[in-house]
Amino acid sequence: MTGMPHATGGRRITWAEVPAEVRTAIEKLLGSKVAGAAGQPGGFSEGVAARLRLADGGRAFVKAASSLVAPGVAQFHRREIEVSRRLPAGVPAPRLLHAHDDGTWVALVFEDVEGRLPAQPWVRDELDRVLAAATGLARVLTPSPIDPAVLARPRLGGWRALADEGGAMPSRWAGDHLDELVALEEAAAPYLAGETLLHGDLYPFNIMLTPDRVLVVDWPHAWAGAAHCDVLTLLSSASLSGVDPQPFAQRHPLTRDLPPEAIDAFLATHAGFLLRLAAGAGPGADRHLIDMATALGKASLHWLRRRLAGFAP
Repeated sequence: MTGMPHATGGRRITWAEVPAEVRTAIEKLLGSKVAGAAGQPGGFSEGVAARLRLADGGRAFVKAASSLVAPGVAQFHRREIEVSRRLPAGVPAPRLLHAHDDGTWVALVFEDVEGRLPAQPWVRDELDRVLAAATGLARVLTPSPIDPAVLARPRLGGWRALADEGGAMPSRWAGDHLDELVALEEAAAPYLAGETLLHGDLYPFNIMLTPDRVLVVDWPHAWAGAAHCDVLTLLSSASLSGVDPQPFAQRHPLTRDLPPEAIDAFLATHAGFLLRLAAGAGPGADRHLIDMATALGKASLHWLRRRLAGFAP
């Protein structure tokens, strides 16, 4: 494994670069002028992501994007507004205070949290804290409190498309085992089905740690499915820190009793989505995002390969 790539997108803008009329609209929602703004790391959405210091002494976190510049991101923001408004009070996520959508600029204003991203490479006690929080999250969000019509489709699967497109495979092993990967993907649906509201993007750059809390941020990709999926997402990425995910999966309450086929199916579909995303990126794509998708997809594929080989190196 090569380590976690740069975990912030390369197309962020500053608060000062947001059009004045949008900044004014957000200040009206907050009831105070913005006295200072600091851009924040983590995540790959284009636009602004900043902590705001208000003239009245208050604080807030804002993220915003233009549908003219980044239409996909603006649509994600619109979905996240709807999801965030419906998250139960017990969910460990920053509270949505306000939303702005003028048809072009879409902005979300959250409570400001004094926290930080988990250390990378992972520190063992922080990983344990986050895995425990994932268990609690699944319990709070089963059954899903949000109508499926509001939610995204799971971002899983891609091997069939890669096979049909006939492009280069991400590794020789993937090319040699393409039929097996396609078969795992096409048999995955029963193992992914469930009633849990899943974050759908549970990586270290979407997690904030405070001294006593683990908060999960950025919910535009939430979907309803099997409770174990977020844990497997997180564990597959941990191998980029040199962590062997298998012993954790054998102990974790959401994964330890799963049939092997359930884990294999998730890892195959997870890797397929990420690696097809990377393979299909055009020359104008954000290289930070593509590097991260490639690394995460290969990490999931590496774990799957080891599982199918009986954990050989």
